[in-house]
Amino acid sequence: MTLALGCIADDYTGASDLANTLTRQGLRTVQTIGVPSGDLDLPEVDAVVVSLKSRSIEAGEAVARSRDAEKWLRSRGASHVLFKICSTFDSTDAGNIGPVMDALRADCGETIVLVTPAFPEAGRTVYQGNLFVGLVPLNESPLKDHPLNPMHDANLVRVLARQSQTKVGLVNLATLTRGADAVRARLGELAGQGVGAAIVDAVFDSDLEIIGAVAAGHRLSVGASGIGLGIARALVKSGKVRAASGAASGAAVGGPAACLAGSCSQATLQQIANAERIMPVLHLDTDRVIAGKEEARRAVAWAAERINSGPVLIASSATPEEVAALQSRHGRNHAGHAIEQAMADIAEGLTVAGVRRLIVAGGETSGAVVDRLRIPGFLVGEEIAAGVPVLRSVGAKDAEMLLALKSGNFGGPTFFSDALALMR
Repeated sequence: MTLALGCIADDYTGASDLANTLTRQGLRTVQTIGVPSGDLDLPEVDAVVVSLKSRSIEAGEAVARSRDAEKWLRSRGASHVLFKICSTFDSTDAGNIGPVMDALRADCGETIVLVTPAFPEAGRTVYQGNLFVGLVPLNESPLKDHPLNPMHDANLVRVLARQSQTKVGLVNLATLTRGADAVRARLGELAGQGVGAAIVDAVFDSDLEIIGAVAAGHRLSVGASGIGLGIARALVKSGKVRAASGAASGAAVGGPAACLAGSCSQATLQQIANAERIMPVLHLDTDRVIAGKEEARRAVAWAAERINSGPVLIASSATPEEVAALQSRHGRNHAGHAIEQAMADIAEGLTVAGVRRLIVAGGETSGAVVDRLRIPGFLVGEEIAAGVPVLRSVGAKDAEMLLALKSGNFGGPTFFSDALALMR
């Protein structure tokens, strides 16, 4: 296998988002869970997205895992590696975006790295280095209150500079609108000043195409799925990739279906409220979850009584105020880990009960669930909502499964029913 593009994603839902974007642009794409083992039989593809659960772990461990992934991708011929991050730049001042970028940059010998989380299709734009969510700066949006990685500064030059060991500069929109050569000239100017990373403005999809054309000539880039879109289009336009038609499909899986929701975003809370109109929904008692295993066992038993009659949804999601109170009682890290592991316990119990179609909302929840189910990879199927495809398991030891892994803020109000309609 010789890859046209290698990607390292810092969480599983972000990896699905990127894999979906690459597939839509004509790249044959596989998403793996962790660095693939030597005996995993992967189909011939143009791009591999290695999914890591590294966004919120200790920075040194995130660096080590990312380096392992890059080494694997380079060994498969990838001349360009994209380090895929969240479009809301979820990262505290301690990392992990900056430390991982610094390590990968040093390993591949890149002089300056293009960085942008912009993805206009999803309402994420960057202007004068500031990240906007819809019409407002990130720090004024509901997304600022992520329970693990709150973001209270929209200026990404400042944010990344606080994490990185290199100087951080800006390629502004005025430069970008003059085209790829102007961007290259600006990067050269910044590199001459000792700058090792540049935040790049992007407001429209056409901006992403310019960024992608420039990034494809470098060894490393950092960003959300928008920069992946730009790079994919550049690879097709250059003839390095012959665009494929359509996403992967296969035989119907059938059987019981279930949904798990761990995200506390406003979008997911609304999606849960809509789901209550069409399916049974169980809201977990999160204090009991943290106290022990009994709440997860109760949830599995509750679902087992109902899944043969139709889909069910089990949610640990809560409002920001409820989350803050829970964290105050139990500690942020302890509460988060306990809930993630409880959702993984529930997912495992559901598959034992026969569930083969599983929808998971929330990046950390998705990571815990997929790790527990030990699924090594996925083929990317039909798009449910922007950034969220149907995933068909590859290399699973047990029966084939269909999954959807949704970042908390993605999807419309009827996401769960929309997903179920496509996951047959």
